[in-house]
Amino acid sequence: MDARSTLWRDRAHFFAVSAQIMRRILIDAARARASAKRGGGVERVNHSTAVNLDEIPSPVSERSAELLAVDESLRRLEHMDARKAKVVELRFFGGLSVEEIAEALAISPQTVLRDWRLARVWLARELRA
Repeated sequence: MDARSTLWRDRAHFFAVSAQIMRRILIDAARARASAKRGGGVERVNHSTAVNLDEIPSPVSERSAELLAVDESLRRLEHMDARKAKVVELRFFGGLSVEEIAEALAISPQTVLRDWRLARVWLARELRA
C-alpha cells in the first residue's frame, strides 16, 4: 500500500486501515510458520552429518494456530455480519478503543460494545467447535 498517495479522511480511517494491514501481516506470518512446520524450506541433511538438536527451530507455536483459527472464524463472521467483524478486527488486530472504533465506523460507543460482546461470544463458540 502506498501510504503517501492515500487520502486519509481522518485519524480513525488511518487506524482502520492499519488494523487491516496488521491482521494481514500477522496472518501471513502465522501461515509461514505453519508452512515451516510442515517442512517448507527445510534442507535435506546427509545422515552422516552430525546435527545439533538445539539448533533445530522449534515447531509452530500454538499461538500461530490460534491466530489462524481466529482469522478463519472472523472471515465467516464477515459473511454474516460485516460490522461485527470490523469491530473485532479494529479491537483485536488494531488495538483501538471503543471510542476510536465508534468514530471509525460512525456508530455509537454503545453499538460498538454490543457488537463486540456478541462477536466475542460467537467467535468463542466457533473456536471451541
